[in-house]
Amino acid sequence: MILTSERQRNILICLGLALAIAVVYSPVVRFGFINYDDPTYVTDNAFVKAGLTFKGFVWAFTNTSAYNWHPLTWLSHMLDCQLFGLNAGAHHLVNVIFHVANTLLLFSVLRRMTRAPWRSAFVAAVFALHPLHVESVAWVAERKDVLSALFWVLTIWAYVRYVENLKPQNSKLKASPQTRSPLPPLSAFRSPPSLFYFLALLFFSLGLMAKPMVVTLPFVLLLLDYWPLGRTPWVKPLVGDEARTPLGELLQEKLPFLALTALSCVVTFRAQSVGGAVESLERLPVGDRLSNAVVSYVRYLGKLLWPSRLTAFYPYEKWPFEIVMGTGVILLGVSVWVILRARREPQLFVGWFWFVGTLMPVIGLLQVGAQSMADRYTYLPSIGFLIMLAWSVPSGTIGQRLPKPVVASVGVALAGLCAIPCWFQVGYWKGSETLFRHALEVTRGNWMAHNNLALALWQARKPQEAVEHFEAALRLRPDSAEAHNNLGNALRQIGKLQEAIGCFDKALQIKPDYAEAHYNVGLALFALGQKQEAVRHLEKAVRLKPDFAEAYRNLGTVLLLTGNAKDAIQSYRQALRLRPDDAETHSGMGTALNQLGRTQDAIRHYEEALRIRPDYAEAQNNLAWALATLAPQEGGNPVRAVALAEQTCKITGNRAATCLDTLAAAYAAAGRFNNAIVTAQKAIDLARSGKQPQLIDEIEARLRLYRSGQAYRQLRSPVPAPSADLTPQTTTR
Repeated sequence: MILTSERQRNILICLGLALAIAVVYSPVVRFGFINYDDPTYVTDNAFVKAGLTFKGFVWAFTNTSAYNWHPLTWLSHMLDCQLFGLNAGAHHLVNVIFHVANTLLLFSVLRRMTRAPWRSAFVAAVFALHPLHVESVAWVAERKDVLSALFWVLTIWAYVRYVENLKPQNSKLKASPQTRSPLPPLSAFRSPPSLFYFLALLFFSLGLMAKPMVVTLPFVLLLLDYWPLGRTPWVKPLVGDEARTPLGELLQEKLPFLALTALSCVVTFRAQSVGGAVESLERLPVGDRLSNAVVSYVRYLGKLLWPSRLTAFYPYEKWPFEIVMGTGVILLGVSVWVILRARREPQLFVGWFWFVGTLMPVIGLLQVGAQSMADRYTYLPSIGFLIMLAWSVPSGTIGQRLPKPVVASVGVALAGLCAIPCWFQVGYWKGSETLFRHALEVTRGNWMAHNNLALALWQARKPQEAVEHFEAALRLRPDSAEAHNNLGNALRQIGKLQEAIGCFDKALQIKPDYAEAHYNVGLALFALGQKQEAVRHLEKAVRLKPDFAEAYRNLGTVLLLTGNAKDAIQSYRQALRLRPDDAETHSGMGTALNQLGRTQDAIRHYEEALRIRPDYAEAQNNLAWALATLAPQEGGNPVRAVALAEQTCKITGNRAATCLDTLAAAYAAAGRFNNAIVTAQKAIDLARSGKQPQLIDEIEARLRLYRSGQAYRQLRSPVPAPSADLTPQTTTR
């Protein structure tokens, strides 16, 4: 009866935790992607958008995009795209499901280790609803946080089961902390290593492949050996027999875990160094790093206790000496205090050094990125701090004489209070503009917020306001190549091409191997008619970034316009290899093939472009032209050509001279010469108003054929301009 009651209680706790998360995070299913890392991880990543493919699988395990080696994270995003496409709400929902799983597993593991269900429930509830964790859950690109945490908790679960299985066969597991039967040392057991030990290693390996921040887990396992597992000679276990395993054997037991940690550190450092994410000592001296690390520890503590003014990006700051010293004294004081009380209250020691140790890889001593701290970094470290609270307040450190119902009520109230700010914090992640306007409200000197807000405004067709925020970002960080590049894009959109080129040149002076800046300056130079210079920069972009599909596509278009159809085909082929579902590339490839007389191959590419994008006017026009000007015995189809050309003219509002020219050719091919004559005359009038003398001469020549009752059979392929309306490549991080 007691077991049934306990089971029902645990089920109700789990249901309550899951329901609370579902309610607080329910708005995310209506959220979109944001312009901060989501393009890198999902929306602009051709391998991810293609879903689960063999090529994508190989890429996930062999690339170091986003400055990390985390193949499992890439595969999870690929699976989302396979199942949901680019439905952002579904991607968000998967993150929430992972967060629910992490919360329930955390509760179960803590309860199993400690036999303290209500304290475990308190830790899990605050973990579930703390506003600091919104960034990890409501940001699609932070899938790596919730995914790695899943394997973190599973590793601890498997490790706890392994420790339980080390007990002698005649040892009975008891829930009494007073049990004092000695457990023989590890060396006394000659049986093969437990299945759970290998499971722990497997889960740890998977966690490292999701996010390398979990490298500190072996040290956390040592802390758990101390308390609550009680495997050291100094502290009795909360559950079962007291263990007295020598420290040397415990360390030996962790060697495989430590080997994986070392390997992950080497791979991660190489990935971040090669990617240029590691800040140099010249740019960020050791003294500044130490100061920021000390202050950040206390800032994290403050935000755990009072989660206010949270933001997606905290700019780096230079802290006054007195603040650094004050926070250093706080850190040292707490550390000494928990060490002194380690025998009497081991939960303080374990919780504190869980918090301090798991933050170590991201505290800024090896600075990666431009942020001084980040909410997402607290996702796992906060568990240690919550353990300190949960096992101190009720047990006697504070409020020793309070009745249990009062203590329980206070715990429930504290966990519930987290839900209110968490709900509001979730709302800030609904879109880039909302997110970064909020960041500017709660921080000072936030160049990244200005940059990404400007990018959101630029994408919303508010170029003038975007320019103002890009300029604000540059005033705060004039050495940011990304901000110069983004400002150049905004200036290009409003027609200030020379100023835009100046911005791109500044970006390249700061960062000569900046592929996106080469790409953007190439488009600007093309718009000014400097085609050879445009080709040079676009070729440089694809050399620097071999997976740059947009650059390959537009390089093909520029080569086509310079009369080099053969090389254009090679560029289009590379673009299609990277992004096979790109309608613009298929259309461009068709045009290049048409120019080389491979009309049947061209038609297949036009058809594919229309399959991908049925309302694509350019592909419709080119296909209609090919079907109209090709002889019927060679594959021409005048009837379909007329249908396609009429639809194209409807889409363009009968305001495009080339589309009317195509319709006239289609009418003539179908024998409707009167319609062809009238339509060709309209095309000439439009070309004249648009000051297109060459096109006028070509249409007039065809018009003479129509008047004599002849169809036009010479192949002409309208060459598209590079996609000026394409979202330019930017770097937000």
